[in-house]
Amino acid sequence: MPRRRWTGPLLLAVSLTVLTPIAVTATASASDDGGAPPAAEAARSAGAAAGDVEAAAVPLENLTADTTQVAAGLRRPTALVAPDDGSGRLFITEKPGTVRAYHPDTGLEATPLLDIGDQVDFSANERGLLGIAAPPDFADSQELYLAYTAAEDGAVTLARYGLNDDSLEVLLSQEHPEYDNHNGGQLAFGPDGYLYLSIGDGGGSGDPFDTGQRVDTLLGKILRVDVNSACGDLNYCVPEDNPFVGVEGAREEIWAFGLRNPWKFSFDPADGSLWIGDVGQGVMEEVNHLPAGEGGANFGWSCREGDDEFDPAQCDPNSELTEPIFTYPLTGGNCAVIGGQVYRGQEFADLAGGTYVAVDYCSSRVFGIRPDGNGGYDTAEIGNVGQNSTQITAIGTTVEGEFYAVNDLPGGLHRITFEETAPASTCQVAVTTESWNNGYNAEITLTNTGEEPVEGWELAFTLAEGQRFVSGWGGVFSATGDTVVARNDEHNATIGAGESLTLGVVARHSGDATAPTAFTLNEGACALG
Repeated sequence: MPRRRWTGPLLLAVSLTVLTPIAVTATASASDDGGAPPAAEAARSAGAAAGDVEAAAVPLENLTADTTQVAAGLRRPTALVAPDDGSGRLFITEKPGTVRAYHPDTGLEATPLLDIGDQVDFSANERGLLGIAAPPDFADSQELYLAYTAAEDGAVTLARYGLNDDSLEVLLSQEHPEYDNHNGGQLAFGPDGYLYLSIGDGGGSGDPFDTGQRVDTLLGKILRVDVNSACGDLNYCVPEDNPFVGVEGAREEIWAFGLRNPWKFSFDPADGSLWIGDVGQGVMEEVNHLPAGEGGANFGWSCREGDDEFDPAQCDPNSELTEPIFTYPLTGGNCAVIGGQVYRGQEFADLAGGTYVAVDYCSSRVFGIRPDGNGGYDTAEIGNVGQNSTQITAIGTTVEGEFYAVNDLPGGLHRITFEETAPASTCQVAVTTESWNNGYNAEITLTNTGEEPVEGWELAFTLAEGQRFVSGWGGVFSATGDTVVARNDEHNATIGAGESLTLGVVARHSGDATAPTAFTLNEGACALG
């Protein structure tokens, strides 16, 4: 039955145990109004305001993201959120169980906004205070929602914290005892006013409990619950249009499944669509995208990792799998995708409007993704922020839609900005490699895809971490660190329209023989062929 959140008594958590495996395919479409809580109207209004900023962005290949540190001294920050209370603050979670407040005029407050460290297990690398969400009515309720691993047993826990009385009310608990990784822990209110929570597959390696394709457990899922009400023994209600409502043996809280470790997800405030960054096993990272209100999607883990088959035993021929919209390989220093946000701010609307931005935790490569209007997506690497912001763990936005990021170690807050780079060259590069012991030979075919000849050229690219340039042929080569530049020789100074030339590179490596994947010709990005 419905209740006022801020006056209800502290209730015991419901313990969510793993049941007998079942596999079900289900889809649902949430209506705009049916069954939605009162907060939905406020969320929709915020989305409409953000949508007023029309995307007039530059091509992705001309877009570069950068970061500037604005605060230091955070203890392994994991998430950030902007409360819509007119204060201009950001709330930042720290792994040991504290939340810090930041304001651009006054900086990072020394005293934590709240501290639940005695309730949090942060003993392992992926455990701790993981997520935070401010409800649409935060200005009045002064309540926050937190996701953390519990000190008592490591369970992934959803709780409501009252700033007025320092109360902590546990709403949901998912057992997670065997392994300490793959906890998920992202929280966000959707445009429907419901709260969404991600939980990883239970940890270990290779989905040892086969939870990804099961719907009798909350592991490996994104959940959708109504925290404005309590139903029966639950400290929340399950929306009646959740896709597994009424399905025998299924957990009705599930909104999407087939996920490995959805560390970060977000909603586009303009159209309400859901973007998910799911951390891969050992081959690739993936980003998924769902239209607003589309529940029941199966993203394939552990039948598949990204768009490759992983465990055939988990593949049900009757299941309909949702393909990732973007993947990238776990090579070249990449290790884990940090799902980001869609830019809907004002300051860079003419550059990055409508662009989803994600980053890799280890390589610090930044990726831009944008719907192309024809059912597909444009994608590009739009920068590397490793010089300023290593080990980014989360990207968040201000109420106005401007971007900030936090990084794990040494623990800082960074402003994300965008700029337009030189216009893209009309060029395409194809690379073939031949490896040997601790080195490789790369043959690079450069094609002028434009309608005019290129008179004098300079091709630049970056070697993977641990690689060293040895020599090159077909041009005049120079190398500074891991950046290699090839310039034309007298005999090939002009590349006619539609014509190609071939260069060769010899490089040594310390284990990673990945060939270069990003090239610029006369400071303009080239497509890979």
